[in-house]
Amino acid sequence: MEALAVVLERPEHLALNRLALTPATEGDATVAVSWSGISTGTERLLWSGRMPPFPGMGYPLVPGYESVGTVVETEAGSGLRVGQTVFVPGARCFGAVNGLFGGAASHLIAPAARLVPVDAALGDRACLIALAATAYHALSGIVPGKRSLIVGHGVLGRLLARLTVLAGGEPVVWERETLRAAGDFGYSVLAPDDDPARDYSTITDVSGDSSLLDTLIGRLAPGGEIVLAGFYEAALAFAFPPAFLREARIRVSAEWRPGDLAAVRTLIEGGRLSLDGLITHRVPATEAGEAYRTAFADPACLKMILDWRACS
Repeated sequence: MEALAVVLERPEHLALNRLALTPATEGDATVAVSWSGISTGTERLLWSGRMPPFPGMGYPLVPGYESVGTVVETEAGSGLRVGQTVFVPGARCFGAVNGLFGGAASHLIAPAARLVPVDAALGDRACLIALAATAYHALSGIVPGKRSLIVGHGVLGRLLARLTVLAGGEPVVWERETLRAAGDFGYSVLAPDDDPARDYSTITDVSGDSSLLDTLIGRLAPGGEIVLAGFYEAALAFAFPPAFLREARIRVSAEWRPGDLAAVRTLIEGGRLSLDGLITHRVPATEAGEAYRTAFADPACLKMILDWRACS
């Protein structure tokens, strides 16, 4: 079986190639992908060639870990049924071509245990489930009625803010890009220089800016925590005395866990967590080259979705 796939042949060189898929084995399922999202964090680093050493890293590679599609074949023991809509957090089914993270393709073969059944009515918004789970995993120290700071108002920052509101907290979001700060969100979005507060018990950074630590430490309350929820290409460093005086805690938030995904699915299916208003751009997968450039260069683009439904 073959699939049409996005292949990063080397930094800033992308192609749509037909790749032979590794045959399915027991417990696998084959998925016809309807949509996949482009990550402006990790995939931007893959695109630019600035991705730090990472398991499975190496060109050529198939990127993507935000795919949604329909199960078209199942193997014994998969536990899935043909016709089911599933979220696919990437795959490694492309033979000699690296799957990092392997979701940007017309068809995928993956262990059924990695696939997550989702409500078909979500459509392409289901591509956001991984980001929602990432936000849920990063969430920390929310006290009802208390303010917490989120740095960055992209999709991940907005999901963090929505989850903070659900938890009874009062999020404040820093955003320098005026296009992303404009609007009525039900919480405050402002430039850092316009925020006088220096008593945040929790600060969650999703900017990926490794130079911000000293600034963020200066905004912490004593005993406060900084959660690093972005992906950082440069080394992180900070001045020790201010962190010492505040007895600051710094936590790295890694990948979501199955429990995080289950929690956000419950919130989404129950109508409590909205995924509306986060996808701003949708293009056919055949226009992937331009789509990647737009996703990484246009500040108006929160989330770019590739539509694979016309690809066979």
